[in-house]
Amino acid sequence: MILTTTSPDYAVARKAMIDSQLRTSGVSDAFVLERMGSVPREDFVPESARAIAYMDRAIRLDDGGFLPAPLFHGAMLAEARPGADDKVLVVDAGSGYLPALVAPLAGRLDTTTPDKAANGSRPGSYTLVLVDGAIEHVPAALVKLVAEGGRIVTGTVERGVTRLATGRKSGKALAMLPLAEMGIPRLGAFDRPQNWSF
Repeated sequence: MILTTTSPDYAVARKAMIDSQLRTSGVSDAFVLERMGSVPREDFVPESARAIAYMDRAIRLDDGGFLPAPLFHGAMLAEARPGADDKVLVVDAGSGYLPALVAPLAGRLDTTTPDKAANGSRPGSYTLVLVDGAIEHVPAALVKLVAEGGRIVTGTVERGVTRLATGRKSGKALAMLPLAEMGIPRLGAFDRPQNWSF
């Protein structure tokens, strides 16, 4: 008996992701499709998950984090439209995939962890902040990272429902606008503090 194994054709999987997940959901900007068609998702997941790197749901990482589904990243890029004049901060949930998508598009790119962004240990002022997951609220520490007139694109979670959302900073305020409901992994570092009462 001869056993043969075939490796997944990742190029075919990337094309299928673009055609059946992104385009059918209204994500059709040429620059988004080019970036997502050229960055190999399989390089950003554990070895055991490479064969399913292009499925339409989040993939758990070895450190307990997640790589969100392709639609989230495609819709995020389409909304953010990072450009050469942008100083971008990616709050990376651990995969490194979103920074890889954004790096050639931005004038400057920095990354940080959810914990550092949420508790104020990450200094800086950015024209665009991208958060790679769903957050329950925008803490003051995160607002401070957005420059005056700058924008943020993130997932939000409210009563268990996750949505893509965008915001713009004016003065000390950051007004958020929910855009589209979709599955997005929650980032616990941005949960609201619990208020205890007796």
